[in-house]
Amino acid sequence: MTVYEELQARGLIAQVTDEEEIKELVNNGKATFYIGFDPTADSLHVGHFMALCLMKRLQMAGNKPIALLGGGTGMIGDPSGRSDMRQMMTVETIQHNCDCFKEQMSRFIDFSEGKALMVNNADWLMDLNYIELLREVGPHFSVNRMLTAECYKQRMEKGLSFLEFNYMIMQSYDFYALFQKYGCNMQFGGDDQWSNMLGGTELIRRKLGKDAYAMTITLLLNSEGKKMGKTQSGAVWLDPKKTSPFDFYQYWRNVGDADVLKCLRMLTFLPIEQIDEMDKWEGSQLNQAKEILAYELTNLVHGEEEAQKAQEGARALFSKGNAANMPTSNLEEEDLTDGSIDIITLLQKSGLVPSRSEGRRAVEQGGVSVDGEKITDIKHLVPGESLRGEGIVVKRGKKNFRKVTL
Repeated sequence: MTVYEELQARGLIAQVTDEEEIKELVNNGKATFYIGFDPTADSLHVGHFMALCLMKRLQMAGNKPIALLGGGTGMIGDPSGRSDMRQMMTVETIQHNCDCFKEQMSRFIDFSEGKALMVNNADWLMDLNYIELLREVGPHFSVNRMLTAECYKQRMEKGLSFLEFNYMIMQSYDFYALFQKYGCNMQFGGDDQWSNMLGGTELIRRKLGKDAYAMTITLLLNSEGKKMGKTQSGAVWLDPKKTSPFDFYQYWRNVGDADVLKCLRMLTFLPIEQIDEMDKWEGSQLNQAKEILAYELTNLVHGEEEAQKAQEGARALFSKGNAANMPTSNLEEEDLTDGSIDIITLLQKSGLVPSRSEGRRAVEQGGVSVDGEKITDIKHLVPGESLRGEGIVVKRGKKNFRKVTL
């Protein structure tokens, strides 16, 4: 099976500009390709994870990835798929986020000499002269055509700002700059980026008379058509300080039956033949498939030791086994009031709910227990003494647990 055929078999390819040329490049290790990452937070998340896995696959086949940090485009904000404008970030915040991204990407991509590049589009975008840019790039973009682009659709309903309207031009300019600086001949990205990517191939063709190619990756959606990688408390992050290895494991362990095989194909590096065999699995075997998925992805992001601990901790929750690897939250003496802590504060401090209102709702709906005892009183107090030593096990819903100690 060729590299391109495997990408197809795994369901990763959504749209391509020139299929035969792209096949030739990726199958023979001739692609110098880029994927852009705008630094909208101080950690990459599950949405980025899929792109990183694709970069790793193609690098293993001899192709050269360029990880493009959006220090420049991050100053504008990508309007794709959004109904509101992104919050403006300071230069310092953008730089900090870029530094965080660099560290995380190195777990997936080999950036040693000649193997891959990491560049920042602030290096060329921040020095552009507005009048020169208008003259150089402006004639090659049709406003009528831009307004029909998928990436602007939701923003058009509330009012697309001129700031956001420029995003397509900036992303297209990135491809143009990378083509000239590094011989970058391909761009990959999420399927919601298709219009922006076509803008780049067209700009290269019009300005340089050369061919460049684009391919979009299938968006990671669940069986209900919703983007995966979101929980009640927000995004599933790759930074262990924002989403613990245990919670990361649990997210994948709890995917729907209809989604587990798709996730195994798209995100893991297990042989496609092995995953095809799992297509015959049903009932309790699907839980085994979910365990495999959760372990493989936690191993990829956090390493073998953390994946092992997360798996043992998760299994301990559903048996009388050793719960040593259950995720733990440590409270401080100052969290107590008169020697105890109320249940809602306990839920919030332990990270089981993002806010007091969520905690109140969880208690009132009967979804909270302490050491197996259901708590329905929002004023319930947990004595500090019970938190010392081994601590207590607090549960919210069926799948969220914490050992809480003092």
